[in-house]
Amino acid sequence: MKSKTHQTLTMTKPHISVIIPCLNEARHIGNCIDSVMRQQEPEGGFEVIVADGMSDDGTRGIVAQLADENPRLRLIDNLGRIVSTGLNQAIRMARGQIIIRLDAHTQYAPNYILSCVQTLEATGADNVGGPWVAIGAGYVSRAIAAAFQCSWVVGGARGHDPEFEGDVDTVYLGCWRRSAFEKFGYFDGELVRNQDDELSLRIVLKGGRIWQSRKIQSSYQPRKSLAALFKQYMQYGYWKVRVMQKHRLPASWRHLVPGMLLPALIILGVTGLFSKLALMLWLVVLSAYGLYNLAASIASAARGGAALLPMLPAVVACYHFGYGCGFWRGVWDFIICNKGARPSFSTLTRSS
Repeated sequence: MKSKTHQTLTMTKPHISVIIPCLNEARHIGNCIDSVMRQQEPEGGFEVIVADGMSDDGTRGIVAQLADENPRLRLIDNLGRIVSTGLNQAIRMARGQIIIRLDAHTQYAPNYILSCVQTLEATGADNVGGPWVAIGAGYVSRAIAAAFQCSWVVGGARGHDPEFEGDVDTVYLGCWRRSAFEKFGYFDGELVRNQDDELSLRIVLKGGRIWQSRKIQSSYQPRKSLAALFKQYMQYGYWKVRVMQKHRLPASWRHLVPGMLLPALIILGVTGLFSKLALMLWLVVLSAYGLYNLAASIASAARGGAALLPMLPAVVACYHFGYGCGFWRGVWDFIICNKGARPSFSTLTRSS
């Protein structure tokens, strides 16, 4: 049993602030908060801040009731209604010296918070986290999860490798010292997606370090249909263009490849109606991608099970072409049409 002194410290000035952005998560938020409250508690204690994007499905009532029962939990309003604005609002209201971001759809090991703090202190990195691991529920979702962990599908991204430990260009969720946000800035409140990648890119460009530890363990449930997966990766591709426009460079070459494949197939396909050379090139590119897709599907099935193989080629194509379609829509909106004004950088770093 904890002493009254420890309980008072936990409630008044916790060392760690756990922040959770959410919107219409009535089905998941209760279990998420319960799992967080059961975490092994590091020295100094922790608080939990749920930044709700004005949910209308009962989420707010659930969190409010739980907050009445537990003084470590607070509910705050996220009027911006997107993840980045919720994270920024929670960081500004956090009382801890260490900030840990969680997600309502993710399952966490009992020592997740403790491992984050220990890794942050041991490595001296500016942001730490664990591998991004997907565990599907249902046939399609399991196929999506298997492809998600395959380096052939995700372009060799180390963040999807559960065994990798070391420096990375971005990390799942994240854990930072409060001082990191004063040094590198807050999340870009304009970005609906890719706000974590954009902050990571800023950290790396300014000489900071991001570290992935296999000791920080969690898993999330991916989409359950091909349509949902395609839409998700369209959004990733779309907002990645905004990040590239802002910094005038891609975070990695793998962000460009899906975008290059799509116009190559379209342009060669159209010109192939009039040119035998273009038609031959179109067949070469299409065949090359078909072989790559098949290899990626086989590699994914080796991890997730042979029964998934019939579904995997469609899953792999959704990852790549969804991202590619979103990428070119982003090019049209942000670069060609100059949609939206770039926000003042000062608004991303101001803490009040």
